[in-house]
Amino acid sequence: MKNFKGIILAAGEGTRMKSSVPKVLHTICGRRMIDYTIDSLRQIRLRNISVVVNKQHEQIQEYLKKYSDVKLFFQKKPQGTADAVSSAHKFLSGSKGQVLIICADTPLVRKETLEALIDRHKESNASCTILTAYLENPSSFGRIIRDEYSKVCRIIEENDASLSQKQVKEVNSGIYCFKAQDLSQALNRVKLNANKKEYYLTDVVEVLYKEGKRIETYICANAREILGVNSRLDLAKANEIMRMRIMENLMQEGVNIVDPKTTFINCDVCIGKDTVIYPFTVIESGVDIGDGCSVGPFSHLREGTVLKDKVSVGNFTEMVRSTIGEGVLCKHLSYLGDTTTGKEVNIGAGTVVANFDGRNKNKTSIKDKAFIGCDTVLIAPVTVGKGAVTGAGAIVTRGSNIKDNSVVAGVPAKPLVKEVKAKAKAVKKVAKNKKSRKKKR
Repeated sequence: MKNFKGIILAAGEGTRMKSSVPKVLHTICGRRMIDYTIDSLRQIRLRNISVVVNKQHEQIQEYLKKYSDVKLFFQKKPQGTADAVSSAHKFLSGSKGQVLIICADTPLVRKETLEALIDRHKESNASCTILTAYLENPSSFGRIIRDEYSKVCRIIEENDASLSQKQVKEVNSGIYCFKAQDLSQALNRVKLNANKKEYYLTDVVEVLYKEGKRIETYICANAREILGVNSRLDLAKANEIMRMRIMENLMQEGVNIVDPKTTFINCDVCIGKDTVIYPFTVIESGVDIGDGCSVGPFSHLREGTVLKDKVSVGNFTEMVRSTIGEGVLCKHLSYLGDTTTGKEVNIGAGTVVANFDGRNKNKTSIKDKAFIGCDTVLIAPVTVGKGAVTGAGAIVTRGSNIKDNSVVAGVPAKPLVKEVKAKAKAVKKVAKNKKSRKKKR
């Protein structure tokens, strides 16, 4: 977006999380909280994005290295949000454009809401435009205070608000658009808050008002978008909201989720049309499911799992880093790790692929139309050939590859040569008898 810069504030201490992990690195539906905020700015095509972090938060600094296009600025001491923005003075200095400021702990705000906020800011030519919302229970939020002409004159924080001010329902989201030049000048006039010993970014609004600058608001229609994550309870709420969003999007694309309340699907999951997801199923990020599949109930698909079209994964089955071929049946009580299957394979109940040897995750390959009998254990690495069969309870030891169309059984599993020959002989005899009967007729 031309002439717009984005500043993400991620320098908060996050003490209410009671965690050794920085608040913005906690996960929501499989993604770090700060990833959502960065993505929301990218989605509205902001090319210049900076993140302000606490100099002591090395974990955040290390994590953000993956974003080569995001600039980092450091707040030396936790002295409030105005001080945090001032820490990015090099990012703002000399700029005659606009700046969007957002907190890293507001991961639920939608792209459409940010676009509408920016449109309001540009159309009104305001010095500051604030994203606000109306809440029935506004406790913990800063209140939007208006003058006798209904113009915004200040934002008062909960701790500093009088009883009458606490009755105000319009609240501050912590998301703003500013004219960069006006913001830079106003930051120099912000005074230290006597109660918290911090410099509040919200005080910039009062500074601008007293200077006669124009201040606008854009009201967020869905107040849940501005939920700030400050505690474990907030984190649980954010997970629930994001989870339902993910499933709503999938259902709109043609996926049948039988009971969304008991289904857990992370972000970055692809599911094809006419696939049915049954209750109590967990699908982690990085899973790709084809068309016409059936998953669950009580299934767990972990990262790196790919299901081709028309795959059936049933009760109490877990898969990880596995690619399952078209038309495969894996109905009950099985574990497949680091496994690749061909088409139309049958995985019997209780099958386990023992992929971990204590040091390495080893791979297993099961070819087209193989039949894996109930309670088979495949000790990786191992290959099961096309049309091969394992007997119930077979244990196929490490490196004991099974040839195409062969049958193995036992502990350890061995080829059933005599039985196969006898079966082949019986099949030929039946065919011969049928042929002779036809001749007699």
